[in-house]
Amino acid sequence: MHEDVHRADEGSSSATQAPLPLPLDFEAHYLMNQEAWHSYALHRLATNDAAERAVHRAFLEVLRNWDALLTEANLPQQTWSILRRVVGDEALSAAREELTAIPSGIGLYAALLKLPQRQLDVIILRYILHYSSRKTGWYLGITASTVDHHCRKARERLAPVYHNSRGRQRAKPVKPGDAGDPGISGMSGTAGNPGFAGNLKNPVKSAKQREESQ
Repeated sequence: MHEDVHRADEGSSSATQAPLPLPLDFEAHYLMNQEAWHSYALHRLATNDAAERAVHRAFLEVLRNWDALLTEANLPQQTWSILRRVVGDEALSAAREELTAIPSGIGLYAALLKLPQRQLDVIILRYILHYSSRKTGWYLGITASTVDHHCRKARERLAPVYHNSRGRQRAKPVKPGDAGDPGISGMSGTAGNPGFAGNLKNPVKSAKQREESQ
């Protein structure tokens, strides 16, 4: 942590920098929570590198706002909220990157990447990461009803691609749940049919499995 907090020596023409001393109460908070934060981030993000990056980012944000955080009634709750938001941001970024690398025979992923950024984020959080509307809104800083609005608009944009693929599938019968079946029930899926959410989640999961096996 120390190596990330520097100051320039005043009155020196060189770019010499030295580590800033951290507040003792912040260091205590860091030491008390680092292990638990890393365990949480690792559980959510699945890789050690991603977990370490998220925890590092979270603690730096806590440090930048330390004086203000000390005035809060519940400091652990406030800093934990920062960690949750940073971990969510890391998961969202990873999901965006995975989408760009996934081939789709029905053109769904190409259409997803053409969505406005806020609509794409909502779709990823709701359908890939399975966050509720309320939790999605918390991460994005919007209300649950606004999340539902963006979700509805995104589905309207994706519907032509989805239903065109359904029309092509009628030329060759497939069973619900087969790899060639894009799903039914208004893109929401059923127990035996992956539907819209299944078409989003399953290839993302497969991409993670391929990465872990390398």
